[in-house]
Amino acid sequence: RTKKQKYQTIKEYPNPNFQHSERKKLRQRECVCATRESERAKMEALVCRKLGDPTATETGSPESPVEVSKNYPIPPLSSDTAVRVKVTATSLNYANYLQILGKYQEKPELPFIPGSDYSGIVDAIGPAVTKFRVGDRVCSFAALGSFAQFIVADQSGLFLVPERCDMVAAAALPVAFGTSHVALVHRARLTSGQVLMVLGAAGGVGLAAVQIGKICGAIVIAVARGTEKIQLLKSMGVDHVVDLGSQNVISSVKEFIKTRKLKGVDILYDPVGGKLTKESMKVLSWGAQILVIGFASGEVPVIPANIALVKNWTVHGLYWGSYRIHQPSVLEDSIRELLSWLARGLITIHISHTYSLSQANLAFGAIKDRKAIGKVMIALDHKTSLSSNL
Repeated sequence: RTKKQKYQTIKEYPNPNFQHSERKKLRQRECVCATRESERAKMEALVCRKLGDPTATETGSPESPVEVSKNYPIPPLSSDTAVRVKVTATSLNYANYLQILGKYQEKPELPFIPGSDYSGIVDAIGPAVTKFRVGDRVCSFAALGSFAQFIVADQSGLFLVPERCDMVAAAALPVAFGTSHVALVHRARLTSGQVLMVLGAAGGVGLAAVQIGKICGAIVIAVARGTEKIQLLKSMGVDHVVDLGSQNVISSVKEFIKTRKLKGVDILYDPVGGKLTKESMKVLSWGAQILVIGFASGEVPVIPANIALVKNWTVHGLYWGSYRIHQPSVLEDSIRELLSWLARGLITIHISHTYSLSQANLAFGAIKDRKAIGKVMIALDHKTSLSSNL
């Protein structure tokens, strides 16, 4: 048999000098075969059929807005540079919960598959894909679609996961750590010695902000509620921890600032909103920065413009996902640096709960009820153990 007959896929062909036209033909053939296969095959996916609270009833019940479809079409490769990924794990974020409720700023048409950041194994590639091969470990994020066994993305939006990185951790990294990294490093330009105050510090983005703050050399004040969360934050080397359940935030922070002879809080990282934001403004220094990350409290705070003027505050609104449209290079550089940190052990992804698709109501409940310490995950690879750390 000739070499051309013997080697049926690009991955098998050992000769780097194989003619470009022949390589392209093989890629096109693989792409067509993968597309035909996907048209016949089906997958499991969590589908939102109507808007509502996914925690109110069991997933798949008549009253639930979401159901697990076991007969959903596997997505075909949508372009020459498309890559199909078999999802290993996907992360839950508060935005996913708001989307199903119908309260998120972006409202997809029904029905839709929720989901954002994920990790997985490359399953098929388009004929013009040059960055990845079948079998590569990758992670990424999407506006929708990761709560399924397969997802398709353009090669430009995927990132290779280093061999030393756990795949579930890689799935939890993009949105939570990406948000905190862009906010603190790119927007606020956090530097060593500055005072960083993190609200909601035991949540997904909060724990990420705490770790990034320590890496940057900041003096970190963390605000959370509950003994277990407080103990975790202390174990991470946080400079000052405030328990909302038993302490007055302002009194505690002012005492710490006085003891350390500091001028005040330089950067407020706020994914919570509501009354806590208003109270926290009392400890901000002249020239402070406020990072508006989200409103987990359900209440959008009012930041008085007159006080911001007098104290020379800078208010940063941060919608992380919009960087993909307006400044994708910022986002890409951020994810690559974070994956490098993860591989080197500089950051740790704290996984609070891991569930299956059929347990989506429990997964969303952990976020809604603020039971999570760190990230809540859905595992789609059956080899991944399902567990809860709480």
